[in-house]
Amino acid sequence: MTSFDDVLAANADHARTYTDTGLPGQAAKGLGLVMCMDSRISPLEMLGLQPGDAKILRNAGARVTGDVLRTLVLAVHLLGVERVLVVGHTDCRMTKATDEQVHETIAAGAGVDTRSLHFRTIPDQQRTLEHDVQRIRSSPYLPAGLPVAGSIYDVRTGRLEVVVPEV
Repeated sequence: MTSFDDVLAANADHARTYTDTGLPGQAAKGLGLVMCMDSRISPLEMLGLQPGDAKILRNAGARVTGDVLRTLVLAVHLLGVERVLVVGHTDCRMTKATDEQVHETIAAGAGVDTRSLHFRTIPDQQRTLEHDVQRIRSSPYLPAGLPVAGSIYDVRTGRLEVVVPEV
């Protein structure tokens, strides 16, 4: 027995009835999403999308890291992304502690020294979202004028509010 038996069994059930839809690897709606990894959020349902409509990049806090920028460059130039929405959310764990507090919590609980990692916690969600949207807008590897906006998803109401509008 392994730690993955449940998901492998579920995949076997899925594969028995799976039919290849033939969807291409392009983002059918030209949408790139940068979102938090929070499992309460279902991006396709949240935005009325179907599989294949968007390229979805998820990480802790919906942060625009170097790897997110690398992936967006590929998505824009090779996979049909023509606009990017950065989506933070309410009740995000990344807004509730500092990097130092996260390091201390992990050290106390697991005895692991994580000080070489930068967790990119979020002291001010609005300012952080503005900063991350600007990182995309100012990337020399992305087209000038690429539509980019930032929003906050309310995990209690299901509503999305644009807080950093497209310019």
